[in-house]
Amino acid sequence: MMSDDTGGFDAFMGADIRVGIITAVEDFPKARKPAWKLTVDFGNDIGTRRSSAQIIEHYSKEDLVGRKVLGLVNVAPRQIGPFMSECLTLGLPDADGHVVLIEPERDVPIGGRLF
Repeated sequence: MMSDDTGGFDAFMGADIRVGIITAVEDFPKARKPAWKLTVDFGNDIGTRRSSAQIIEHYSKEDLVGRKVLGLVNVAPRQIGPFMSECLTLGLPDADGHVVLIEPERDVPIGGRLF
């Protein structure tokens, strides 16, 4: 079922979603909801971005480092408490509303754009 507020193909193409690899994970004790601070490398064209992610229910620090994820990289930085989030790490809610990360199904180079 299509919504009346669809933006069409051009709106989708305006979203710059890239594959990156998580290179560092830090605690974020000042977050309102439990979260990790992620550093994600999106390759040479985009570089490294930081993101706050409420994913602690399913992922430990050790689970995350080296994991490939999808991220929206053309969003304005957002202040989250004392932390500046520079991209949006993408996920979907499970049956309990906890975030499950979206990952490439096969090995792909970092920096690749979703199309």
